[in-house]
Amino acid sequence: MLPKIHIFPFSLKYLMVLSLCLTSCRYEGHGQRLTAKDTAVQSQLRLGAERMEVYLPLLKGKKVALVVNHTSMVGHIHLVDTLLSRGIQVEKIFAPEHGFRGTADAGEHVQNERDKQTLIPIVSLYGKNKKPRPEHLQDIDVVVFDMQDVGARFYTYISTMHYVMEACAEQGKEIIILDRPNPNGDYIDGPVLAPQFRSFVGMHPIPVVHGLTVGELAQMIAGERWIQAADSCKLTVVKMENYKHSMRYEPPVRPSPNLPNYHAIRWYPTLCLFEGTAMSVGRGTDFPFQVVGYPHPGMGSFRFTPHPNMGAKHPLYEGKTCYGLDLRKQVPPAYLAIEYIIDFYNRFPDKQQFFNRYFDTLCGTDQVRKQIEAGKSAAEIRRQWAKDLEKYKQLRAKYVIYD
Repeated sequence: MLPKIHIFPFSLKYLMVLSLCLTSCRYEGHGQRLTAKDTAVQSQLRLGAERMEVYLPLLKGKKVALVVNHTSMVGHIHLVDTLLSRGIQVEKIFAPEHGFRGTADAGEHVQNERDKQTLIPIVSLYGKNKKPRPEHLQDIDVVVFDMQDVGARFYTYISTMHYVMEACAEQGKEIIILDRPNPNGDYIDGPVLAPQFRSFVGMHPIPVVHGLTVGELAQMIAGERWIQAADSCKLTVVKMENYKHSMRYEPPVRPSPNLPNYHAIRWYPTLCLFEGTAMSVGRGTDFPFQVVGYPHPGMGSFRFTPHPNMGAKHPLYEGKTCYGLDLRKQVPPAYLAIEYIIDFYNRFPDKQQFFNRYFDTLCGTDQVRKQIEAGKSAAEIRRQWAKDLEKYKQLRAKYVIYD
């Protein structure tokens, strides 16, 4: 028996507009606004959360739980408030990493609490409890997932989605995904995760940059039976209108505290790998995931000094001058640029201390680290993951919703 997956299609009136969408993404750089063409295309986009005529009938008269955070906006109003104003019975909120309001540090434990505005109970799905327990769902009919992802395997919102889907399947509850764009959805790259490296920052055999929206990935998770009780998964994806993977999309709300702008989001898949090394990626500055550095003058001419701030209460190398590279004016590559890691590894004063155990976890394999240590070039390393990447692309084709 196949999983029960429903996809709500595009409205026909938008098909002509869809044909005018961009076929490639042109990056304008940090601090610059969308081009006129980008703005015209994005103005036609309708997010899953905006298509209330589709999903409100599925929620009427039911007890609803939401998997949401600060990015779950319908225009300028949060989804929680949007649904309450329309008479939907919201019983519970499940919060991912960074919490319901999106202010917690990466990896910080988030407490269960009540939303101060609505008094709806909030259950944290980060820390020891990553999966809704049966008692969390016993009084719930349907769960709605709506969060802005960034398209990297190690961004944990998709891991939360995995566990919520699994809990719903096991408990016989419906789950509805309100789809949102993938701001790194125009390319696919990186090693495919090997099973022995499965973790909360990599739960599926997909590459680092997977090229899927959360709705498409949810279909893959159910269709490939990567969750327990997958055949019982009652999944509905409310798809977007006028979206293409090639279009440039700037999330109106930062997805997490250390991704403050589009530039950081585009650099994130490459620079996050540095979190498995001794290097700082600028946490504790005004430009996280846009710089790389280490407290040694031989690492580069650019300087920055991390200090505590929102999302980085205790940043790496707090109060120390780091030397390295400023990427704020460089165009982010549309591929996983491991040459940056190779370059800093070669400069690092004590190569035995460059990598930590987290690097293999982020990569989803130990082969990349071993090849860098063996002196392999970026091109040689990329050839090693090319075969698995092609297999993944064939798998992906089964679940792609958008052009």
